[in-house]
Amino acid sequence: MMSAASFSKRFRPSLGAVYFVLFAFFMYLPIGLLIIFSFNDSPALVFPLKGFTLKWYGALAESGELLTAVSNSIVVGILSSLVATVLGTMAALGIARYNFPGKSLFLAVAAMPLVIPAVVMGVAMLIVFTQVGIPLTLWTVGIGHVILNVPYAILIIAARLAGFEAHVEEAAMDLGADYWRTLWRVTLPMSLPAIVAAFLSAFTTSFDEFAVTFFLVGSDTTLPVYLYSQLRFPSRLPLVVTLAAIMMVLSIVIVIVVEKLRRMRS
Repeated sequence: MMSAASFSKRFRPSLGAVYFVLFAFFMYLPIGLLIIFSFNDSPALVFPLKGFTLKWYGALAESGELLTAVSNSIVVGILSSLVATVLGTMAALGIARYNFPGKSLFLAVAAMPLVIPAVVMGVAMLIVFTQVGIPLTLWTVGIGHVILNVPYAILIIAARLAGFEAHVEEAAMDLGADYWRTLWRVTLPMSLPAIVAAFLSAFTTSFDEFAVTFFLVGSDTTLPVYLYSQLRFPSRLPLVVTLAAIMMVLSIVIVIVVEKLRRMRS
């Protein structure tokens, strides 16, 4: 039998465990409140709740401007994520499998969007597009999102390529396959979980991106920009909270899927 003293000593929480619990609590508390207030039968975001209702979710489907913003965000997210994933895959193959002059410089330039604030990136791209004479549309937003997401795709896919040895590809070539057949039949299938994870990560970033989108969207609108514009109207606040709750839940699901795919092994 375990004595009370030994039981207390064994299960005494460490400082790190207490810190983790507090960190997780304060980080996810706003998300939990968003979900709770999205079912509140009152436009006021205060406790106690007035009752349970689904009318805010029904009102979302009746908002034409909101549906347009959502469709714009989905289209931009899918297209920019596809382009970023393709470019990231090409760059990751070059980085992981070849040594070439200027490789370190290429890595430094490719990683710059990871360290430059998004606001600075947005202003810089706004100046470039304005000087060149390119009108601000959803296309410029897509270009900005591609620039932001390519470094993430490179890191995710390059990590997967480093996870299996190059002799697997060499064995395929020894059996008669040329480089392109080896790429399509061996390298890319083995890297598929990372490629899908890179796409989903890029889509999540694009769908939630506000700073760069705000400067490049022009007269169009995306979901984050629409949400920001609605905060000026108190009567629209419940719709904003409900939509934010949906976005947070979907983002969490996508992040979980990305993490599962990242850990997959062929």
